[in-house]
Formats: sequence, C-alpha cells, structure tokens
Amino acid sequence: MFVSFEGIDGSGKSTQAQMLAAALGEGTVLVREPGGTPAGERIRELLKDPELELAPRTELMLFLAARAELVETVIKPALEAGRDVVCDRFLDSTVAYQGAARGLGVELVSTLNDVAIAGCIPDRTVLLLLDGEHAAGRGAERGGWGADRFEREGEEFRDSLTAAFAALARAEPERIAVVDGSGDPDAVHAQVREQLGL
Repeated sequence: MFVSFEGIDGSGKSTQAQMLAAALGEGTVLVREPGGTPAGERIRELLKDPELELAPRTELMLFLAARAELVETVIKPALEAGRDVVCDRFLDSTVAYQGAARGLGVELVSTLNDVAIAGCIPDRTVLLLLDGEHAAGRGAERGGWGADRFEREGEEFRDSLTAAFAALARAEPERIAVVDGSGDPDAVHAQVREQLGL
C-alpha cells in the first residue's frame, strides 16, 4: 500500500505519517517530500531557504526533480518488494502550491507531475484539513515557525491552498480521504486508520 499525506503547513502531516508508518509495521518505508534521497534532501535545502528568491517555475521544477528521484530510487523499489510506503506530501502538494497558489495552472502542473511520477500514484491520500490560523498557531507552539519560505507566506496564500486541496478532494474522492486535522494526534490517527480500513 502506498499512502500519502497532504495539507497546509502545520496541519499535522508529518506527525500522522510517522504514526501510520509505525502502525503499519517495521517494514514500512517512510519518506518526505521534497527529500528522501541524497539529491532530494539537497533540493529541499534550496526550496526551504528563506534567503533565496525563486521564480514559481523554478520552484516547480525543483519539486518535480526531487519527486522523480524519490519515485525512481525509493518508492517504486519498495512497492515492488511488497513493502508499504508512507509519504509526507506527494503530487497533490505541487498541484495546490505551485499550480493553484503560485498561479502556474493546475492542468499544467498535473501534466508535469505525470512525467515525474511515471505512473506511481498513491493508493490512498489522506488530506488533513485545518484552517490557516490554527495551523500557524500550531507551528508557533512548536518553535521555529516561519523559518522557511513557505511558512512565511501569508493568510491569503494559506487560504488559496486550503481551497485548492478541497477542490482536489472533490475531484478524486475515491483516492483522497478528507480528515479533520484539528483534534489531538491520537484522535486524528484513529480517523486516518478508519479511512484506510485499518
């Protein structure tokens, strides 16, 4: 099984991805995007660097490069070996962030995603819904909120992301399961398990 987690920054994706991977057992492969490979982690540093100004198209291409490498060297081999894969962000984040919020176009980004993933689509995607103010508050509680380029974006950007993710969920209800991310981690994890039939 290949499961991805999506949502705005601060929605609890990383926590829930880790909890699901632990629940699925020792052989589960847990990865994050961008990242998960040596090349991907270096790309992640570029993308998160608050000192860098990147054009939206540049940002998009970097995400796609990291994704293509992750799929080719980690995700596909793991699935072919019969292992479960849990990914903290995947193709839907790029559609929402770069396609919708950055204005590059959902259709264009979806087409380029198809090239990067080479048919490797999650069996299920868990979308953690959380309003932008709550997400920012969580991030501030963790400390270090606003340290990267994406966390520094304002309320309007977060609202456009929330709308984009909701539109994706409506378009693909058979793949994307919507979970209320506002509860405590254990309560959210229980909802995730229920949605996945675990």
